[in-house]
Amino acid sequence: MKRIDSVKNEHVKRWKKLKTKKGRETTGRFLVEGYHLVEEAMKAKMVEYVLVTEEADQQSLKDEDIIIVSEQVLKELSETETPQGIAAVCILPNEPDVERLEGQYLLLDRVQDPGNLGTMIRTADAAGMTGIILGEGSVDVFNSKVIRASQGSIFHLPVIKGNLEEWVNRMKNAMIPVFGTALKEASSYTAVEPLEQFALIMGNEGEGLAPSLLELTDQNIYIPIHGEAESLNVAVAAGILLYYLKS
Repeated sequence: MKRIDSVKNEHVKRWKKLKTKKGRETTGRFLVEGYHLVEEAMKAKMVEYVLVTEEADQQSLKDEDIIIVSEQVLKELSETETPQGIAAVCILPNEPDVERLEGQYLLLDRVQDPGNLGTMIRTADAAGMTGIILGEGSVDVFNSKVIRASQGSIFHLPVIKGNLEEWVNRMKNAMIPVFGTALKEASSYTAVEPLEQFALIMGNEGEGLAPSLLELTDQNIYIPIHGEAESLNVAVAAGILLYYLKS
C-alpha cells in the first residue's frame, strides 16, 4: 500500500490539475470525493486510485488500488469545506456511440450553472431517461460541483456532448418527437400527451433556448406561472416536464 504525505509530491501536483477542465481533458482523468460518490464510481468501474486518510473507513475498499494520504494532501485536492477523508482518481468514460436512437432524451442548451446541470442529471436518472445530450457552451459535466449535485447519477446515465441542431435532426429522423421550452408561441405542457419516446430541450438559465433550436422542434411548450414568480428554475422545470411527458 502506497503512502503520500507531502502536498509537493508529483502525483499530488498532477491530481490537483484535475480540478480544471483542461487538466481533466489532457489526462483523461477526474476527481470525486466523499464515500457515496467514490462508491458509485467503484460500481461503474471508473476508479484508478482511491485516496484515503488513515482515519477513513477502508472496509469496502479491499479490491481497489489504495493510496494512504495525509489530511493536508486530501485538503489540497478537495473542493469541499469538510472533506470526508476519501477521494478517488477516476478515468473519464468514453462517450457511447449511439447508432440507433430510441427512448427518451433530455437535451441541454448552454446550461452553465453546475448545480443546475447536476440536478438535471439526477432528475433524468430518477425519471428513467435513456440519456442526456449536452450542447456546446454548457458547463463541463465532470466539474466537481456537477458531480456532487448529481449525487452519483453521472455514473448511471449516458451524457453525450454534441451539436444540438444535429441531434434534433437525428431525433426527428428517428421519429422521436422533439419538444422545446419557450414562453412565446408555445402551448401549455398539459396540451401534450405522455409519450413512450420523446426528446425535451431545456435552455440557458438566463436566455432560454436558442432561436435556431426553437425553429427545429416539433412543438414548443411552457409551464404556466400561477403566482408572482417571474420564472421557474431550469432544473425544477425540467423535473416537472420529464415526469409529465414520460408515459
